[in-house]
Amino acid sequence: MKKTKTITTDDILLKLCQSFSGVLSTATDTDVNYSAMVQKINKTSLKPDIGCFVLFDGGFTGLVVANFSQHAALELYQEYMLKMGIPADELAILHTSDDVSNVLGELMNQVIGDFTSKIRRELQISIMQNQPKMLALNKQILLSVDTNLDRPQARRVSFTTQKNNIFYLELAMDKTEFIQIEEFEQHAAVDPDSLIEEEQNKKSVSEESTSASSVSQAEQDLLDELGI
Repeated sequence: MKKTKTITTDDILLKLCQSFSGVLSTATDTDVNYSAMVQKINKTSLKPDIGCFVLFDGGFTGLVVANFSQHAALELYQEYMLKMGIPADELAILHTSDDVSNVLGELMNQVIGDFTSKIRRELQISIMQNQPKMLALNKQILLSVDTNLDRPQARRVSFTTQKNNIFYLELAMDKTEFIQIEEFEQHAAVDPDSLIEEEQNKKSVSEESTSASSVSQAEQDLLDELGI
């Protein structure tokens, strides 16, 4: 009898942690790591200094919350902007700056986009997300998923930046299990940068080929005019 494979809530949390770590590390060109220990919590909440939340639904419903200290927020923002080629003297120095919130919101959007793609590819489940909301806070705000959950579960995971600043990821979703009943082939992850580079290379080769063909035709026309 074929052995079935079961994916639990904590397996989904692990995939989310991998998306956070992978996307933020790549975007900032630094090491962003998560703890191997996960904390069970009763409710998700936005906390100071910067909080961000994203709601997703579809195959399953959940809420993702990220709480950044001002030092973690500024480090991720500055490393990302420096990698993008922005001079250091043009960077914001306060975590309450709109630029910091905008950049962290964009990074969260990339993280959740990577997560939803991973879920679709590895579990064959489609989920959708809303636009991440960033808030600079000076006090705690409790958040709950705006939908009926039969058996809600919440988890908190701590992350560490390269400069040892801490931020936290919280996930709330229904307790669930996905059971694989048949084998299926996972499609390889698509890297947008490699696709763009591949298209540029094709275009360059095509232009070189066209250019060489034009030169060859011009030489032939000259020979024809000379009667050779």
